[in-house]
Order: sequence, then structure tokens, then C-alpha cells
Amino acid sequence: MFGKHNAVGIIPMLPGITRQTLVYGPQTLMTEFRLERDSVLPRHAHPHEQTGYLVAGRLRLTIGDETRDLEPGDSWCIPGDVAHSAVALEESVAVEVFAPVREDYLP
Repeated sequence: MFGKHNAVGIIPMLPGITRQTLVYGPQTLMTEFRLERDSVLPRHAHPHEQTGYLVAGRLRLTIGDETRDLEPGDSWCIPGDVAHSAVALEESVAVEVFAPVREDYLP
């Protein structure tokens, strides 16, 4: 499967945060997140492993009890069922892969 960059399928998630599913297969799903400065992703957990890469901006990411300030080029891995949250310190773009596929993120 190939994905073509376009503006179709951009979903508002929370105030100041949108997501767009880019491509997916039987085992993984890739999503782009755009976060406005000061937007907040509240603490939550899900069964999916989540790996990510910060393309642009700055994020404060908390995984479990550990918090880090991230810059472009930084990456992370969140094990399934581990609570996590984020704050956008400036306008940011992150790409994340979920395994298994998040059914709620399918187009």
C-alpha cells in the first residue's frame, strides 16, 4: 500500500490537535499529528505500542513517570497500556506508528 500526502482525512482530536492516518497494513498504522502551541494531550493509555518521531516543533512528553522535552529528530516508544501525555511547547508535527492497528484511526 502507498500513501499520497493530501489534506483528506484530517480529523480534529482535541482542541489544537489534529490527526491524519497516513498508511496502514495488517500489523501497523502510521499517523501524523499536528499540535498547536500550548495544546494538551491528556494522560491516557491504550493497548497499542506507539513509536514516534518529532518532525517539527517542541513537545514535553511524559511516558509513565518520566518526562522529557523533545526537539525535531527525537523519537520515543510507548509500550502498550503505559499512561502517557504531551504538551506542545510550540507548534509541532509528530509521526507515530501504532501496533497493532488502531481500529479507531482507520479511515
